[in-house]
Amino acid sequence: MAKFSVALSLLLLVTQTTAFAPPQNAKTKNSRTMSSTQVKLSTRVADTVDASASPATETSSSSSNAPPAPVQQAQGGIKREKILKEPALWEYNFGLQDPGLTLPHGIEARVTAPEKYQLTEEQIQTLEEDGVVHIKGVFDEEWVEYLRAATGHQVENPHFWAFAGTASKLYDYIQRNIWQTNKAFADFYYHSAMGHVLAQAGRTDEIRVSTDLLMVNPNKGFKWHQDNQNGPITWDEGIRFWITMDETPAEYGAPVYLKASHRNNVVDEHAVFVDIEQEGLEDYKEELLEFRTMPGDMLIWHPKTIHKVDGPSDGIWTSYRRVLGGTVAKAHSLYHDKRGTGGVLSDLGRHGLEDGNKLSSSFFPIVYPSFDKSEARARDAGTVGRDPRDIASKIGGLAGKASGEKFASFFKVLGSQAK
Repeated sequence: MAKFSVALSLLLLVTQTTAFAPPQNAKTKNSRTMSSTQVKLSTRVADTVDASASPATETSSSSSNAPPAPVQQAQGGIKREKILKEPALWEYNFGLQDPGLTLPHGIEARVTAPEKYQLTEEQIQTLEEDGVVHIKGVFDEEWVEYLRAATGHQVENPHFWAFAGTASKLYDYIQRNIWQTNKAFADFYYHSAMGHVLAQAGRTDEIRVSTDLLMVNPNKGFKWHQDNQNGPITWDEGIRFWITMDETPAEYGAPVYLKASHRNNVVDEHAVFVDIEQEGLEDYKEELLEFRTMPGDMLIWHPKTIHKVDGPSDGIWTSYRRVLGGTVAKAHSLYHDKRGTGGVLSDLGRHGLEDGNKLSSSFFPIVYPSFDKSEARARDAGTVGRDPRDIASKIGGLAGKASGEKFASFFKVLGSQAK
């Protein structure tokens, strides 16, 4: 079993200290993904996988002549091959990226007002009572295809900020704060109904993006956990969201939540993984809520709601599970400096905010009731993003406490997935 030490995990992050470079015109083309015409939603290469077979070993390619990744043999001799290969080191890009996509519904970028989508009072109350709600069909086929195209461009042109997460084998591709580097995702936040939906869900008159993630295929998935990578805000200031681009396979990949577990008072706020057998969770672990999401659906939940996602047993996704997710901040949220804890890793920008300041900055853009044009211009100019000076400062403060129990749970995420 591969083990990820604190030092190695910190090294992966500290090495990402290259400031945003000007956009690069030369783009590396590769064949790591299958074309969309070769992929059908929820493709199943084999109905049954030999349970006695050991998981396939994944190895980073160091040469264009490297052998293909090992594949899992299913019963009947049918091979299971990963739909997305890990990028080679030289394939990563720096700076701002723009896929040049046309927005749906005749929307003019940075001009048209954001769209709206009305929730029911019952849906809002379900979120408040159960800690999670599934909103079906928020985004139509045009929006889904837009997000798929943006995601396809991103995985074909991987950004350096995805290096640590992808190399850790957590996902086939994962990148935090994707909106900062990829214009298509920023435009989605500015113009889609996402902000309106989340404002209703949180009963608030303002929504800002605290942090986001583009996630493609979570390999073996995640065990029971709570979300503490929410940016510089508190539990109650934030709302978690998922926007799904694909049908969830019938056999795995459906998120499962412990109903109403956002009300628990026994799980430490710094914990990532959660032992649902621990004392105080007895009333929650018996009621499971499972959601088989479809393209265009949203999942919305409280950051403390305990949940898991199970991937295929061999870690090989033969179809796509593409999700745009993250955390938004409600109106009147404050900036909370989380250096010294794992929470700091979702706040590595040089925005100048200090603990207790109002969360108002182009680093945390407003998307409801409308985007701010000056914030959008700052993003387009490349002045919004991670900064080497802040990375050094915040990671340095974190490293001093990394051996403590508060931060140990975060590094178990890396270690547990590298098996």
